Amino acid sequence: MDVNPQHLQDKARQFQENMVPQLEEARRNLEDLNTRVVSFVRANPGTCLLGAVAVGFIVGRIASRR
Repeated sequence: MDVNPQHLQDKARQFQENMVPQLEEARRNLEDLNTRVVSFVRANPGTCLLGAVAVGFIVGRIASRR
């Protein structure tokens, strides 16, 4: 099987050109989500603490059954 290095380079460049914008959009979306979560936690610390305790309790119950 003959492998053409130029063809592989072209495919890699094309892949990069397609992925970079998608990765940038994903990064922006994650930054936005992080900002919203931090704002929610700062505005509702008690609710978040109770939620964390509840999730910890449930995970502990599930883990203790094994």
